[in-house]
Amino acid sequence: MFSLLVGAVSAGIFGIFALTVKIPDFNALLERKIVQSTKIYDQNAETLLYDIHRDIKRTLIPFSQIPRHVKNATVAIEDNNFYYHRGIDLFSIGRAFIANLLAGEITQGGSTITQQLIKNSFLTPERTLTRKLKELILTLKIERQYPKEKILEIYLNEIPYGSSSYGIEAAAQTFFAKNAKDLNLAQAAYLAAMPKAPSYYSPYGQHQDELEKRKNLVLERMAALDFIGNEEKEAGQKEKVEFLDRNKNETLKAPHFTIMVKQYLEDKYGEEAVSGGGLKVITTLDWNLQKKAEEIAEQYAKENKEKFNALNTALAAVNPKTGAVLAMVGSKDYFAEPEPKGCAPGVNCLFEGNFNAALASRQPGSAFKPFAYATAFKKGYTPETALFDLATEFNPDCDPDVEVQKKITAEILAKNPNHEDKCYHPANYDNIFRGPITMKEALAQSINVPSVKTLYLAGLMDTIKTAREMGLTTLTDPQRYGLTLVLGGGEVRLLEMVGAYAVFANDGVKAAPYFIKKVEDANGKILEEHQPEEKRILDEQTARLINGALSDNKARAPAFGENSWLYFPDRPVAAKTGTTNDYRDAWIVGYAPNFALGAWAGNNDNSPMEKKVAGFIVAPMWNAFMKEALKELPKEEFKKPKVNSAAKPVLKSQWRGGEIYFLDKISKKLATNFTPPEMIEEKILTQIHSILYWVDKNDPLGPKPINPENDPQFKLWEFAVKKWKDSQNISEETNENLTKEFDDAHKPAYQPKINLISPKNELISQDNLYIKAEIQSYFNIVQVDFFLDGVLLGSKKFPPYELFYDFTGKNYFSGKANLIIKAYDEAGNKNVLEYPLTFN
Repeated sequence: MFSLLVGAVSAGIFGIFALTVKIPDFNALLERKIVQSTKIYDQNAETLLYDIHRDIKRTLIPFSQIPRHVKNATVAIEDNNFYYHRGIDLFSIGRAFIANLLAGEITQGGSTITQQLIKNSFLTPERTLTRKLKELILTLKIERQYPKEKILEIYLNEIPYGSSSYGIEAAAQTFFAKNAKDLNLAQAAYLAAMPKAPSYYSPYGQHQDELEKRKNLVLERMAALDFIGNEEKEAGQKEKVEFLDRNKNETLKAPHFTIMVKQYLEDKYGEEAVSGGGLKVITTLDWNLQKKAEEIAEQYAKENKEKFNALNTALAAVNPKTGAVLAMVGSKDYFAEPEPKGCAPGVNCLFEGNFNAALASRQPGSAFKPFAYATAFKKGYTPETALFDLATEFNPDCDPDVEVQKKITAEILAKNPNHEDKCYHPANYDNIFRGPITMKEALAQSINVPSVKTLYLAGLMDTIKTAREMGLTTLTDPQRYGLTLVLGGGEVRLLEMVGAYAVFANDGVKAAPYFIKKVEDANGKILEEHQPEEKRILDEQTARLINGALSDNKARAPAFGENSWLYFPDRPVAAKTGTTNDYRDAWIVGYAPNFALGAWAGNNDNSPMEKKVAGFIVAPMWNAFMKEALKELPKEEFKKPKVNSAAKPVLKSQWRGGEIYFLDKISKKLATNFTPPEMIEEKILTQIHSILYWVDKNDPLGPKPINPENDPQFKLWEFAVKKWKDSQNISEETNENLTKEFDDAHKPAYQPKINLISPKNELISQDNLYIKAEIQSYFNIVQVDFFLDGVLLGSKKFPPYELFYDFTGKNYFSGKANLIIKAYDEAGNKNVLEYPLTFN
């Protein structure tokens, strides 16, 4: 009884509420002005980057001028039961509920066209029960009050299609430069696909493939509803539609950056809030830097097009200490026409201005190498670790002799051109193999073969883990990359690469990259405000070792020259270039302690450039912008790493062997406990092997491997090293080659004997001091030093070993002090005499 009473009361309240809700005036809707616009500013809130509704476009047309294909395409994709329901489609709601439940997230909606019109045009965006009830009641009332044709007419005149275009007529003019009544089937399908997420499905944005798929889905649904036949559907899917080039809009500043911000806002707050919520957005963009970046990018893009057939370029800059994105240029000119001329946007275009190369996934070439070296350094390898730069096969299933394997592969390809060559023996950029080289030299000079070996030693998965922790999000297919990862086998984004390199610049601490400082609503309420987020990713030593290698101009000079584009005479700057093997991408990422900058050049469709390394293609542009940025920043130095104290010879640049013995420098015999440390010379028994002979790759500081041949790469690396050793006519040594005699130049009996003659058993005058000693020695005395409480009074190289010291005008000693006499012979033997003195 109680439940029935509650139900009756609720129904009564709902009925009264329904009666009070008035049907909105459609004419008032069409005549209304757009609500407050969202404004996006630079970091100082002084430069307006974009007023989202300043240039809004809307033209109302009657139902008769809206073509059949537009009506049918919209109904097919948005509400296929539009003509049959009475405003609420329970079947669609149920289907969406089940789909969302199975997916674990909202993937479908059940709103009808009428509900969407009510929700977007007449109600506020808050999510409350009252608002939902109003939407339900208004939908039912409007469906009873107006015919379906009127509802669809208003809907098609009202909805946003993107690029500030509201309504089908404005959209037709914006995207195709024609009236809506003249749209063909394929064009109508494209426009019907956009309203779901206008920025995401924009033909001028980053998701053109997704727009194409959704357009085809529209045509599929139209055919399923018998709006079109299968032949029309297939023709519409195959038709190449050309979108109108966007005219330059002076109110849109830093366009690639600003569109990225707009997309973020729409993803987080929704299309409604951004299109009419009156948001105030303060970004991290440095407008002065951005203007310089755009000017420099446009200038050098012209040169790159003429010299290298590189039609596009991009720049991204980050503050390593805060993570703030200071500048971003996604292409040489956001508003330029696609090239080659006449190429349809998104279809085999070498260049499209709106394409944001700073966010595109591209192969980084050797610019990825620092992540592998950093991972190796974390494990205990050092910049002085000795590797061999030699022609090396890395696939254990292939012949270890690279030249032999090349011939085998050539014979197979001659018989079967479709054969997939799985052997891997990378060359260096200059096709030169240098023999022994240190990790630091290999990184600084960007030598490929030792870098592949470094990745193997560091571990593929551990290296990917390091890169991910530093900020790279796109390395999701390790098995596809294999050892090619270190040469750029995995795709990354320029902006993320700059953020990752910024971790090196910031001494191993990651300040999470961000591009929005604050967002306020129309009433000034703060919706979000950036909070500093820092996390140590690399230990200080690892970061400093990478900084040292990448900023050492002497170390990279053999490859780049003393005065390359990477060198700044008066500032510490670290840099790494990268060029893909097929010359499709040219990179450079570099940094000072307080500024990180990356640059890219190439073609949007991945077609190759001229065969030049990145130092020639993109480094000049990077250098020009880096100079401009550093002018405004204080000079900061990279912190120095600790001195390497590794015990293993191979970790200390010793490539001749791993067995150590010690000789006395004088006698050239084996050192003993009596050999002075400064007289000991460390020697290596010449036994030339790859590093895998001397270290366990997973524990480089641990004991030497007992069975190194168990490592799958051991035989391959050893073969290359042995072949090189034989070509160099280097003779190896064993313990039998060592001298069996021990140092006989340093014995306790050979220490100089010091006999003090003066002063002795007497008070010392405060005015002067006379010192005399007699010294006996097996070897010739080379020097005698006289000290008083650590203060050097003088030295004698020849007898008599005496000294007069006058205290006049000097700080003299009173009370007690120690006289110290040190004697050294030519063999390095020494002795010390201490004698207490008393001053009167």
